[in-house]
Amino acid sequence: MATWSNLNFQNGNSPIMEQLIMFHDHTMMIVLIITVMVGYMMLMIMVKSFNNRFTLENQMVELVWTIMPAFLLIFIALPSLKILYMLEETSKPLISIKTIGHQWYWSYEYSDFKKIEFDSYMKNSNSLENNEFRLLETDNKMVIPYNTKTRMLVSSSDVIHSWTIPVLGVKMDASPGRMNQGNFIMNRPGLFYGQCSEICGANHSFMPIMLESVNMNTFINWIKNY
Repeated sequence: MATWSNLNFQNGNSPIMEQLIMFHDHTMMIVLIITVMVGYMMLMIMVKSFNNRFTLENQMVELVWTIMPAFLLIFIALPSLKILYMLEETSKPLISIKTIGHQWYWSYEYSDFKKIEFDSYMKNSNSLENNEFRLLETDNKMVIPYNTKTRMLVSSSDVIHSWTIPVLGVKMDASPGRMNQGNFIMNRPGLFYGQCSEICGANHSFMPIMLESVNMNTFINWIKNY
């Protein structure tokens, strides 16, 4: 049972990801309604012959099949625009962390407290513990407090990378010579994983991201003892 539960995706751990999940369900319900309606119409066309020699036009039907798709697109567009604005909102972060993509590892800088810098490489399969994940564990992981607005500043030293953690709904491109930023707030403690989502070379699939969410006291102790 434990092995089966490990195969599941992690639940969303940020307000942004929860909104993205709700938007996905909302859109899929609209797509399902459209699919059922179109399938029903196709079935009726195959089993019935809609012939009427006195029917020349039906302006009401034409009006309905023009207006209905427009309303459906509005119902999809409004929540989508709301989430786009939420993704770009970076006002008043409490913590800022800089991450730089390299071929093929990540480096992190905590500059708000003291000069803390470290590189994060993927763990070799031979050094993994029994409860660790292959290709996802790193030797040094990020530590961030939950319920705290965090800003990530992302750049690259060589080619284009992409700093991505699906459970947070975060995907930021790391481009050389350019600084991108994004923000997130984690709802609960735990270990969360991601990978580079941009094809960046031969070892693209071997530069994972490992993030640990802790309470504020644990985070402060980690900063002091680093």
